[in-house]
Amino acid sequence: MIRVLLADDHSIVRAGLRRLVEESGDMTVVAEAADGDEAIRRIRELEPDVAVIDLSMPRIDGLEVIHRIHPELPRLPILVLTMHAENQYVIRAIEAGAMGYITKQSAPEQLVRAIRKVLGGARFLTDDAAESLALRVSKGGLHRSALDALSTRELQVLRRLALGHTNREIASAYNISIKTVDTYRFRLLKKLNLRNNAELSRFAIQNGLIEA
Repeated sequence: MIRVLLADDHSIVRAGLRRLVEESGDMTVVAEAADGDEAIRRIRELEPDVAVIDLSMPRIDGLEVIHRIHPELPRLPILVLTMHAENQYVIRAIEAGAMGYITKQSAPEQLVRAIRKVLGGARFLTDDAAESLALRVSKGGLHRSALDALSTRELQVLRRLALGHTNREIASAYNISIKTVDTYRFRLLKKLNLRNNAELSRFAIQNGLIEA
């Protein structure tokens, strides 16, 4: 049996994904996780065959889970799950070591096929994600937008600031100091030519990082 770990902060979503996995006939869900901390702990404990990780989780997001787990378990196929086709986050996840992604809306049709594909060592990408990934590595890696110019950590901090998280909460999530969070905030304002957190939030909404 293919041993699958599911990480998503919504119990109803996890229940639906579990049903899809276990109806396949040759897969079983060995663990579920409701946040990034639990996902990391359960992956280390059980070493599943495939991990399905939601990008938008509390405490530690899916992108951070990948950054921490992939260096430890580089052969673990990670499939990213996302509410929307947030290409910036998805592409960063692929660059961090994920093998592919599906949206929650497409999961009923694609989840089992995606799991089989990444388990076999192949990527599972939509056309939009594949095109975005190609653009990021083409032309010598030239930045094509303001978001492309941000580091992955800057992108993560931007998203959390836009969601209204405090500097202390952000520092705790990424194991960095509050002073470091302040530094990232200053860099973001300067790079994006913005003045305050309200403008950061508006920018994040306009660029699809968070919902209005």
